[in-house]
Amino acid sequence: MAKGYWIGRVDVSNDEGYKPYAVANGPIFRKWGGRFVVRAGKFTTVEGASRTRTVVIEFPDYQTAIGCYNSPEYQANIKVRQPHSIADLIIIEGYDGPQPADG
Repeated sequence: MAKGYWIGRVDVSNDEGYKPYAVANGPIFRKWGGRFVVRAGKFTTVEGASRTRTVVIEFPDYQTAIGCYNSPEYQANIKVRQPHSIADLIIIEGYDGPQPADG
């Protein structure tokens, strides 16, 4: 079964105001089996536009990723983030098919 992913791109306008959101996410993601794959690391924009932070969170499957987003805990936490950032977030199903090395 393919995993599910959140891909978020964020510009934070107030680091101190954003911190409570980031801290509260740990228990929420843990409850839903989420784990960080990418968390605001070094990057180079080679095409198009970017935001200052990119986050990729992996979940056991697509439905779990959707469930986490729609959970009361995360929906409440969004309200903590919104005054301090602008975010683009997609939830996407991973790919579980053949890879280039597979021929």
